[in-house]
Amino acid sequence: MQFLEDSHGCAGWSGEMAGRIRAFDWSRTELGKLDSWSKSLNSAVQMMLASPLPMVMLWGRSGYMIYNDAYSKFAGGRHPYLLGSPVELGWPEVAEFNRHVVDTCLAGGTLSYRNKELVLLRAGVPEEVWMDLYYSPVSDDLGYPAGVMAMVVETTERVISERRRQAAEDAYRADNERVRLALNAGALLGSFVWDIKANLLSGDERFVRTFSYPPGQDLANLSQEVADARIHPDDRNWVQERVKLSVDTGEPYNVEYRIQRPDGSYLWVLASGCCEFNEQGEAFRFPGVLIDIHERKIAEESLLRFTRNLEQRVANEVEARLTAEEQLRQSQKLEAIGGLTGGVAHDFNNLLQVIAGNLHLLARHEPDNANVQRRVAASIAAVERGAKLSSQLLAFARRQPLSPAVFTLRQIFDGLAELLQRALGETLQVHMSAPKAPWQVFVDRNQLENAILNLAINARDAMHGEGTINLCTENITLDREFCTGKGIVAGDYVRVSIADSGVGMAPQVLAQAFEPFFTTKADGQGTGLGLSMVFGFVKQSGGHIEIASEVGQGTRVQMYFPRTLRLAASDAPNPNVEQRGGHERILVVEDNEAVRVSVVELLRDEGYEILTATHADAAMQILLEGAQVDLIFTDVVMPGLIKSPELAAWAKVQEPPVAVLFTSGHTRDIISRNHQLSPDTHLLSKPYSPEALTQMIRTVLKG
Repeated sequence: MQFLEDSHGCAGWSGEMAGRIRAFDWSRTELGKLDSWSKSLNSAVQMMLASPLPMVMLWGRSGYMIYNDAYSKFAGGRHPYLLGSPVELGWPEVAEFNRHVVDTCLAGGTLSYRNKELVLLRAGVPEEVWMDLYYSPVSDDLGYPAGVMAMVVETTERVISERRRQAAEDAYRADNERVRLALNAGALLGSFVWDIKANLLSGDERFVRTFSYPPGQDLANLSQEVADARIHPDDRNWVQERVKLSVDTGEPYNVEYRIQRPDGSYLWVLASGCCEFNEQGEAFRFPGVLIDIHERKIAEESLLRFTRNLEQRVANEVEARLTAEEQLRQSQKLEAIGGLTGGVAHDFNNLLQVIAGNLHLLARHEPDNANVQRRVAASIAAVERGAKLSSQLLAFARRQPLSPAVFTLRQIFDGLAELLQRALGETLQVHMSAPKAPWQVFVDRNQLENAILNLAINARDAMHGEGTINLCTENITLDREFCTGKGIVAGDYVRVSIADSGVGMAPQVLAQAFEPFFTTKADGQGTGLGLSMVFGFVKQSGGHIEIASEVGQGTRVQMYFPRTLRLAASDAPNPNVEQRGGHERILVVEDNEAVRVSVVELLRDEGYEILTATHADAAMQILLEGAQVDLIFTDVVMPGLIKSPELAAWAKVQEPPVAVLFTSGHTRDIISRNHQLSPDTHLLSKPYSPEALTQMIRTVLKG
């Protein structure tokens, strides 16, 4: 076509990005096919491609991105996927900022920013960057603004360099202030200047006296050998190394060493200075001062000699090291199991969800078939046992998402009393005690109740169903000595104790009590994960757990949880949440096809209108194209450029905000911090039942 042969057409484009732009299918965007582009658009692209600076054009209200070779390097791993993408989809973490840019420039305005600070995701990690940004409108052939031309110059290195320079200046001023204070305090022992080019040392009269130079010494030409000879032999190499380091790198010179006095004794001094460089970057001058620190060093040495004579300190250090090594081994074991468990749990729980979802659908479709209902019930019970096993593994590995709340152990005991008695049987008594003014803890209440119930059942089995279990809680202050090597700090704690008078454990059994899959019960009577789960939960909650036992004397388990001063949430009862479905529109985002199909059918049975997406990239595209939804029900771990937390962050800033419900077999800490969910994050763990799904959806939609 004649138009493409025009000097303003794509025939004049050059570079790698020119080829990519020609090869891209633009008919999928508002720009239309390449041969239909306007002369103004072609000219703007040609100018942009010829620029050595990073430039990107955002065309139309959606801001479809066209950029040059320099910008492709700035885009990093997002290139070449940014080409032809709406800017809000390509850079979701700064979507609001880019929307303001497009709206302003399409209205005819311009924008510029100097060292603009932004947080961008690079390799999936948030990173602070600084940039010079310049935005101006690009007109169409009729002269109306149709796009935005952006020039992007990253200044991160320059900003960081400037901050370092400022820090160096601050340090230099601090050194000067220290010298001034030393002068005022009379602690200055002299000043010196080393002319590096001429290799001449000069100093004042105090400096000459400090180093015991001969009388009548020329202050402008001091012998360096005399000064070196007065430095303690053990300190000379150290002093020379620090001088060389300062000359080579410009690092401030601060060295403590000893100088021999005329009577043969030694004086501790601090030499402080810096190397100065000329315009060519060559070291030429090294000024400094000497400050008397003798009294301080003598006091430090006396204290050191005193502490070195304390045998108890040595014993404590040895014990702490052995404990730390054991904790390291335990931590490495936990991390190894946790990494394996996380991956297995995610896939395993997805499989369980597919099975559970289809079983529930089968039960709904065959309500009058007794055989079907009986077999479905047995299968669902097996699914629940599998889910419990997965949950126990995650608990031991400290990878279960927690929902902590503020409460006292007296509240826990009041709620557990009846349940414990039913679970333990009438032939076993439970004695509970708590202080009159119990301290509060910030812990996941459901997990704590499960831990207490688990320990009580272990105690029942150890006593063969007869006897008394003592369950008590105490306010206790732990000192530093007790906390050493236990992974907790000294302070106020709430101690929960469960004691029995059962058969007890031998030392070799006690040493393995917390290890996963270790059990002394007969085959089929235990998984060996009970104590492991309790151990992982307590550690993940910032606490500590101990177990003491002797054969024939019973067992006592003690859990320590940090006291909290947080205010408890309101205990006002919430109105009953409607558990049936509704008419709202839900966007289901799930990469596992089998899970997605079953959950969509469950939700449609409840009356919801459903949209689906296989990953967050597709979901964001649907939403940016104008789809209105009341709730986003999204898996946590999915492939794609956009991650589920970014999708949720986008939903939160809409007007009105879009509700988000996460689901996962294992979150991998993507939506949690140290596996603790924030109060505004809703998670439905896989596998889940239709009732749990509908109840959670109604809860989230009602806010």
